[in-house]
Amino acid sequence: QSKKPPARRTLLLCGLQGAGKTTAAAKLARYLKEEEKRRPVLVAADTYRPAAAEQLQVLGDSIGVRVYREEQEELPSGAKKPLDAVGVVRRALASLEPAEDCVLVDTAGRQAIDEALMSELKKIADLTKPDETLLVLDAMTGQEAANVCAKFDATTKLSGAVLTKLDGDSRGGAALSVREVSGVPIKFVGVGEKVADLEPFYPARMASRILGMGDVVSLVEKASKQVSAEKAEAQLAKVKKGEFDFVDYQEQANAVKQMGNFGAISKMLPGMGGIDPQRIAEAELKAKVHTSLIQSMTKKERRNPDLLLRDKTALSRLKRIAKGAGRDIETAQRFIGEFQTMRTMMARMAKNPGGAANPAALAAGGGARGPG
Repeated sequence: QSKKPPARRTLLLCGLQGAGKTTAAAKLARYLKEEEKRRPVLVAADTYRPAAAEQLQVLGDSIGVRVYREEQEELPSGAKKPLDAVGVVRRALASLEPAEDCVLVDTAGRQAIDEALMSELKKIADLTKPDETLLVLDAMTGQEAANVCAKFDATTKLSGAVLTKLDGDSRGGAALSVREVSGVPIKFVGVGEKVADLEPFYPARMASRILGMGDVVSLVEKASKQVSAEKAEAQLAKVKKGEFDFVDYQEQANAVKQMGNFGAISKMLPGMGGIDPQRIAEAELKAKVHTSLIQSMTKKERRNPDLLLRDKTALSRLKRIAKGAGRDIETAQRFIGEFQTMRTMMARMAKNPGGAANPAALAAGGGARGPG
């Protein structure tokens, strides 16, 4: 028996100017597509901000989601005829295909005192009869969130909030207080600049991050999406045999990168929430250097690290790799040495999880030096 397709849902996004509403709309569309297997459509109903529709189009293209937008008509005088946002939304709804089961309407950013725009928002809400009306709030709004929520809620009944720019511990406190001061539940939080950096809001997990206790549950969820159980087993087998190579290393680095920036990941690790931003920046720079060196290697060298460690041609190979990556030979030698130290430690720990391998040496930038 065929499964009944999900009923079409409409989400109306509103908020103050500069809250990150257009980006939040694209993040939600991606979440609905990837996590809930929906087929969303984005509607560019912000007819005031220059390039708002273009921004939404670029974001939509990047995630493979259709964007309904209209171009302004040019008048005989050469001026552009203003678009009617309510008309844009009406025509967008009429354009929907049967399989498109979720509509996200990106409205114009409002100043709370702008009655004309608030009136337009009410008309769009009356037209769409949204299943969810989400207020997009900047995490820095703080206690002013109560006033902002009250004014929007008076215009169109809010069902929840999306908190953006929540990438600092100092801003986390505001997340836990928004529900209390505004009465509006937080449904999603933006934790980075990438379109994938959107998470459902779990108060207990956020509290753990703020208290420096980490959020291992979220970290595990993120990791499981990047690496399948089969892939992880295969890599573990290579680690145990001491066959971990530069291709495996880069695959793991890419998986970590897909999970977010180092700062966001560190907040999920117990005791790491207060790590120095300077050290995070250094680690991210180091990762870029390593990637450039690996990309400068031949396929054979990536699959056989011993060519750069023990082979008689190791030094000449490293010189070529360093030059190709735009780095000095010392940087290349240091990376190769650290890689070998890491590979040895990983093999020991995989064979004997309770062993005395000490990863601090690598974390501190220590370890063996490459050939030279």
